[in-house]
Amino acid sequence: MKRTYKVMRTDMELFGAALVQAHVYVVSVDEELRVTFEDYGGLVEEVKPESVKIAGKIFMRDQLEFRIDLVSGEDPE
Repeated sequence: MKRTYKVMRTDMELFGAALVQAHVYVVSVDEELRVTFEDYGGLVEEVKPESVKIAGKIFMRDQLEFRIDLVSGEDPE
């Protein structure tokens, strides 16, 4: 099954996810593009330039990706 998701990279995207209470999950991607699931995540509680607080846990923005699932057929733009 193919998963369709949007990577939250900017402050605006992360604030938007918080505003609509989208479930955000956390993954890491290495140099060889291998994806490792890091945390089931939850709702965004706080956005800082260096970190994001999701469901009570703090994650570093420069080390991880923050993703939301898209409804099939929906265009993120």
